[in-house]
Amino acid sequence: MVFLFSHSNQKLMLRSLLLLFFSAHFALTAFAQKKDNVPAAHPYVILISCDGYRWDYTARFRPPNITKLIAEGVQAYSMIPSFPSKTFPNHYAIATGLLPEHNGLVDNTFYDPERAQLYRISNRDAVEDGSWYNGTPLWVNAAQNGMKAASFFFVGSEADIQGVRPSYYYPYDGSVPNEDRVQQVLDWLELPEAERPHMITLYFSDMDDAGHRHGPSDDEAIRAALMKLDWALGKLFDGVEASGLPVNIIMVSDHGMIDVGPEKLVNIDPLLQDSRYRVANNGALAHIYLEDGADPEEALAFMKEKSEGLPLKVYPTAEFPHYSDKSDPRLGDFILYPEYGYYLANSRRIQLVKSGKFSQGGEHGFHPEFPEMHAIFYAKGPAFRQGLTIPSFRNVHVYPLVCEILGLPVPKGIDGQLEVLQSTLKSKVGK
Repeated sequence: MVFLFSHSNQKLMLRSLLLLFFSAHFALTAFAQKKDNVPAAHPYVILISCDGYRWDYTARFRPPNITKLIAEGVQAYSMIPSFPSKTFPNHYAIATGLLPEHNGLVDNTFYDPERAQLYRISNRDAVEDGSWYNGTPLWVNAAQNGMKAASFFFVGSEADIQGVRPSYYYPYDGSVPNEDRVQQVLDWLELPEAERPHMITLYFSDMDDAGHRHGPSDDEAIRAALMKLDWALGKLFDGVEASGLPVNIIMVSDHGMIDVGPEKLVNIDPLLQDSRYRVANNGALAHIYLEDGADPEEALAFMKEKSEGLPLKVYPTAEFPHYSDKSDPRLGDFILYPEYGYYLANSRRIQLVKSGKFSQGGEHGFHPEFPEMHAIFYAKGPAFRQGLTIPSFRNVHVYPLVCEILGLPVPKGIDGQLEVLQSTLKSKVGK
């Protein structure tokens, strides 16, 4: 049984009811399975994602609660996102330890030729359909090994991946106030031992929202968003400490941000006027899928002709340099790839920007070789050393670290490696 919570703009009305329910009835619920008896002393992990939190924001603005967490734990100089540095591919890379070309989410928007269907993050049916997703997310791994998991938002957590969802989860609703998200996590930690999740994910969009609207160079807007987020996180950190439980907090982000002004928007419409292929545009790149029977040479010649003089290149996917594995048909047959800092957009969006009806601030999705795309990694808890700074590393290595802390098996064939982050831990834990 999985508890699915819905949410509106109101406060979390279920909070006290849930605690009362579990206190009185946990022995009768479907969760009270013998295999789920994980001792309270077993480690806990709260994996916090702060979407769009660029690696240098902390040093620039010194948010007090986050700064204190870092001083008492571990930080990386930066965390390197997977390509493309988009939200869905990178959250799911963190959740599975698999690169986007292996985890199924090759971009925020893509086409699957075998299914003849488009995956788009705004399509709830696709987002909640577990058959789109590869790998074994942390919450699925936990459930398969007798451990409860909870998610207040994380990419993939709403889908029935391998037939499993977190024990407790919410469908995504960006209007939920940060303090309500924090309080629900603290409430989960107060559940009776048999019902208490040891693996928890939590998501905030503040920095991504501010970065897109204003751009990362707008100090006033970025500082305001970060201080608001820091206040909510301070409530979480205080509540975790007061719980007395052995909770490890891991703070990450999925990508950074770069300023992209209206003059850097590249009109993709001329490249769309062809019946030989379909296009899945993601701004920092676009995936091209040939229609059945289309001649690839003719399609390539057409795209090169229409893109002449524009700051972009057309690559056959087999020749595109930024994927380690090019075998997934979801990548497409060709890639449209603009120069760094330029962004593909249709004429409608460009017109909205010019008329002031669309705020064009910052963007991401570009190759992680550019430091503006880099993310954060901070961690504190009984499993972690203190006062340690490590070099930049790729985000797929977070997965085996969490598995090590929780004593979960690491699935074979993932791209992440425990050795990369082993030095952040005091000793072997969770075993």
